Amino acid sequence: MKRVKLFKIILTVCLLVVLSSTVVLAEEQPKYNLKFACTSVPPEPQTKGYMKFAETLEQLTGGNIKVTIYHSGQLADQKTQVLGTMRGDIDMCDGAPSWYSDLVPYPEIGVLEAAYVFKSLDHLYYVVNGPIGKAYWDELRKRSGLVVLDTWFLGTRELNLTEKAGVVRTPEDLKGVKLRMPGSEAWMDVGRGLGAQPTPLGFNEVYMALKTGTIDGQDNPLPTDFASNFHEVTHYIVLTDHQMTIINPTINEKVWDSMPEDYKVYMKKALLIGRNYCNQLVLEEEATLLSKFKNEFGMEIIIPDKAAFMESVKKVYAKNDDIWGKGVYEMIQNTSAEVYEAE
Repeated sequence: MKRVKLFKIILTVCLLVVLSSTVVLAEEQPKYNLKFACTSVPPEPQTKGYMKFAETLEQLTGGNIKVTIYHSGQLADQKTQVLGTMRGDIDMCDGAPSWYSDLVPYPEIGVLEAAYVFKSLDHLYYVVNGPIGKAYWDELRKRSGLVVLDTWFLGTRELNLTEKAGVVRTPEDLKGVKLRMPGSEAWMDVGRGLGAQPTPLGFNEVYMALKTGTIDGQDNPLPTDFASNFHEVTHYIVLTDHQMTIINPTINEKVWDSMPEDYKVYMKKALLIGRNYCNQLVLEEEATLLSKFKNEFGMEIIIPDKAAFMESVKKVYAKNDDIWGKGVYEMIQNTSAEVYEAE
């Protein structure tokens, strides 16, 4: 009996030790309140995707990671949010290769946002999530302290022009047309390649610039055009299909390195859910918005000579072999995606 009683005492002590250790471990789990900066507005698919990501991550970590999405440029514009994340003033942002190209600077990575570099969504993901993309993201981290966590699809960019610009079917028709471009050299090359007069301008200024005639047009995916009400101040959509737009949820390296490994896994899982949600919304909207623009808003939809635009872009990009590497643009274009399965 004494042995049984002694055994019970020892067992109780052991259980108390285990339970107390568990409580200590639970209390020692680090907590994060992360600031995520983006310029997209609430109706846009990526903003909805970021909200889904934040909600999912909080659930996965039992509230230990909370991400606040500062949309609509509340914290910074596109340029400043990338610089702020590099410095550590902002924890996370959505970046893109064209911004890394100028701001890091890392000009070689600009090829990932070149016009007509991707043939399809499968091809895009084959490149950015495969060995080619990994090499670019790893080098970006070394140069800037920015950790690219994922790549989201924002849609295919089309020209969106005012009535003043007139009907555009070839690059020659864009001569002298002031086409808004994000203020990086990689983007200016896109504008030149299309045949326009590229005009750098922050995204939040585009609507008023179109309304006042400061610019004659802009280019964005259809969901962005709709969410930003550009149909109110433009008349034409020209289906150039010149770029498959991507955005990269990105985190400051010191914040990332401070996280336990399980948190990093949860972060990637939550981003995948956000990505799939965003991409689905984009594809659904792209399938329905053209008829909405035409029938409800009275816009004209133009089918251009896309081959002429592709040829014009290629001529402008010929000078970029010294920046991107000789033949890199063509190499990415010709990379096979037949066996690729998205992550």
